[in-house]
Amino acid sequence: MTNKPMPEPTPVSAPFWQSLREHRIRIQYSPSAEQYVFYPRILAPRTLVDDLEWREISGLGTLYTFTVGDRPTAPPWSDSLPQLLAVVEWDAGPRVSTEIVNAQPGELKVGMRVQPVFCDYPDDGITLLRYELEN
Repeated sequence: MTNKPMPEPTPVSAPFWQSLREHRIRIQYSPSAEQYVFYPRILAPRTLVDDLEWREISGLGTLYTFTVGDRPTAPPWSDSLPQLLAVVEWDAGPRVSTEIVNAQPGELKVGMRVQPVFCDYPDDGITLLRYELEN
C-alpha cells in the first residue's frame, strides 16, 4: 500500500476507474448535448437528460495549464517534489486535473501535446491517470 491517499470509486465513477485499470480511458458522452462529459455524473449538463453513455477516448490532449509545486500539498507528498500539477484538455473536449510525469519543470509550456500514462497501484487496487509529453 502506498502512503498517499487514493481515490475511492463511487457507483457513478466506477466505469472510469475500471477502464483505467485496463489501461483505457472511458468517459461519458451525452447524445442530447452532443458532447463528452467529465467528471462522471448522473445527468447530462445543460440538458439534464439521463442519456450518458461510456465511450472510450484516446486520452491525447493539450496542456491547458500547470503549476510547479515545490512545497508538498500535504505531508504524504513531501517525497514527491517538485510536483507538476496540470490540467489537460482532452482532444475529446473535457479537461482533467492530473500530474505531469517524466518531465522537468522547464520543459513544460501551455499548449504542448501530452499523452496518457497509466500508473498502477495494485496493492491499493487503483490506477491513476497521469500525463507525459507526447512522443
